[in-house]
Amino acid sequence: MKAFLYHVLNGLIIDEYRKHKSTSLDTLMEKGFEAHDDSAERSLDVFDGKMAVSLIAKLPRHYQAVMRMRYVESLSLAEIADLTGQSKSTTAVHAHRGLEKLRVLYGHHNSFTSG
Repeated sequence: MKAFLYHVLNGLIIDEYRKHKSTSLDTLMEKGFEAHDDSAERSLDVFDGKMAVSLIAKLPRHYQAVMRMRYVESLSLAEIADLTGQSKSTTAVHAHRGLEKLRVLYGHHNSFTSG
């Protein structure tokens, strides 16, 4: 009986120790935590994303469709390959090369707008 009680109590102690204790916002603020509003960062991310999507139109035509399907419609490479009739590896190459060209366009666009 002693061994059983020891085993059960040991398990309860371990369970209590492993529990994630929730702390209230008031307690966190007393300890110095400050919540910040990152809506400005989110707005910039949305703006950058929209600009990157608009730059897809400046890519060569054979990259445009793959880039839109991959990054705007969030299709997998296999789905894109089925839709375009190309192999999965060809689709992956077009997506990779298109992304590289998009990065160059994005970099050129940012250097013209910020400078």
